[in-house]
Parts: sequence; structure tokens; C-alpha cells
Amino acid sequence: MTKDNPIPTEIQLHQKSRLLELTFDDGEHFELTCEYLRVYSPSAEVRGHGPGEEVLQVGKGDVNIEKIEQVGNYAVILHFDDDHNTGIYSWDWLYYLGKNHDKLWQTYLDNMEKAGQKRAPTNGG
Repeated sequence: MTKDNPIPTEIQLHQKSRLLELTFDDGEHFELTCEYLRVYSPSAEVRGHGPGEEVLQVGKGDVNIEKIEQVGNYAVILHFDDDHNTGIYSWDWLYYLGKNHDKLWQTYLDNMEKAGQKRAPTNGG
């Protein structure tokens, strides 16, 4: 990581609305849903061990984050209420997820449709 890579100055979990709010030192501000963070977990369980090995995550509409654990000065582990906690979310990964949210979310929805899956309505809306 170089000094040019943004780092978060604030990370705030809103469990009721299932949002993780991030503010970075370059002024960027993102509100990412727990579902989005869960389906884009950087874990091998989700991403696989190489291109084409990704595992589509379904049924995560109501997932929430129970705990955030800092990893050094470069990342956090998000502990989800579906017992997933193996992904290390680097500052770079969180920033990437925030900057590319619309494109990545549409890719996820397209992949769900291709797989014949539908997102279940969430309790939060």
C-alpha cells in the first residue's frame, strides 16, 4: 500500500439499517449495505482461488454485521450474522467497493438472474 491509497478516517456500523458508513481521508464517503459487503467478501470462500472460481452468494438480503475487528493498520474483518468472518477487507478493497458500487451491484444482480436466482425482499426494504 502506498501513501497515495486512501485510508478510512471513520467507519460506522448502522446495524438497524444494515449499512456500513465509511469516510476516507481523500473526502470520499460511502454507505455500503451489509448484503453488498457480504456478497463481495474478499474471502476465498466467495472469490475462489483464481479467476472463474467465484461462488455466487444467494440469500444474503437480511445479513447483518455483528462485529468489526481491526487488522493492523490496513484492514478489518467483518463478522456477519450468517457466521461468515473469513474475509479481510483491506482499505483498498473497501474503497474499491465504494467507488465501483453501481457497476459491481449490477454485475451481482445480472449474475443472480443468469443463475435463475432472485433476491428475497429484505426486512429493511
